[in-house]
Amino acid sequence: MTKPSYQDIARLAGVGTATVERVLNGRGGVRAELIEKVAVAARVLNYPRVLPETHRGLIRIEVLMVRPETTFYRRLANAFEAISATLDPLVIVHRSFADERNAAEIAARILKSRSSRSALILAVPNSPAINAAVEAVSKQGLPVVHVVTRASETTGDFVGIDNYAAGRTAAHFIARMARRSGPVVALCHPIYQVHRDRIRGFSDYFLEHSGDVGFEWLAFTRDEEHYSAESLSEALAKYPNLVGLYNAGGANSALINVLRRHPGFRDLLYIGHELTDYTRSALRDGIMDVVLDQAPEAQAQRALDLVLHRIGLTKIKPDPNHIRFITITAEGL
Repeated sequence: MTKPSYQDIARLAGVGTATVERVLNGRGGVRAELIEKVAVAARVLNYPRVLPETHRGLIRIEVLMVRPETTFYRRLANAFEAISATLDPLVIVHRSFADERNAAEIAARILKSRSSRSALILAVPNSPAINAAVEAVSKQGLPVVHVVTRASETTGDFVGIDNYAAGRTAAHFIARMARRSGPVVALCHPIYQVHRDRIRGFSDYFLEHSGDVGFEWLAFTRDEEHYSAESLSEALAKYPNLVGLYNAGGANSALINVLRRHPGFRDLLYIGHELTDYTRSALRDGIMDVVLDQAPEAQAQRALDLVLHRIGLTKIKPDPNHIRFITITAEGL
């Protein structure tokens, strides 16, 4: 490849070639946010020379998430806050939330920030509008990291568990541990790619391991308590001999409340995600059998490590492998 030109860097950074020349030659007189844009663009294009130290000014890393009312996203947000407190004071980690049902709002927040930013970390669902926004800011040279789930299947780095493997693991436990033969049902929130990956792994396992325990029915719950409780009640009525339940998403508290009132809950093997006060209590009471926790604290750490490496503040390259999910039973509490 040929050496990138000032014009190439200027085009990617969205500045003039004169600004690029001043930044790369250390002539001064350029605003800190423009220095950051030029330096990031030059790194993206692998410009072969020592670049200016952008961390002499404030480095702002924006984290955009959804559903602050849920235990999982509170854990994730708290992890970003705790880790940011250990970073250089000039590195600012700004956390904010958007409505997961409003793709247009999320896309607009991705495309335009109220202040200059050096990188973007996303924990939001995917849609055509959101995917287009991610591609647009990436082409401008902004490093994008997806955490927990992918907002774009083609653009940006991903930090998270192997969700296909998690779905297969849930199916493996149910197939091997079910207390009798019979049907199995699963619940998920389909706007998240990771939930679809879990269900795909869950379904594939049963297709490959046919037997007396089989995957019969899938319901979409929106991860909301009302729809989750309604879906489970429908499943229990539809399949009186139900032997297995896999919840690939959230709203476990609603499912737990339904099962507490169901006389045959101890005959049902129930596997879900994320260790919370509700799932911890359900494990102790024998309502849940296995919790697969995706360790949001580890995901936040890896995402920030990756961003700091991408913008050149550390030479340590983070582990490229998936975050390990944690399998928890009542005996492991």
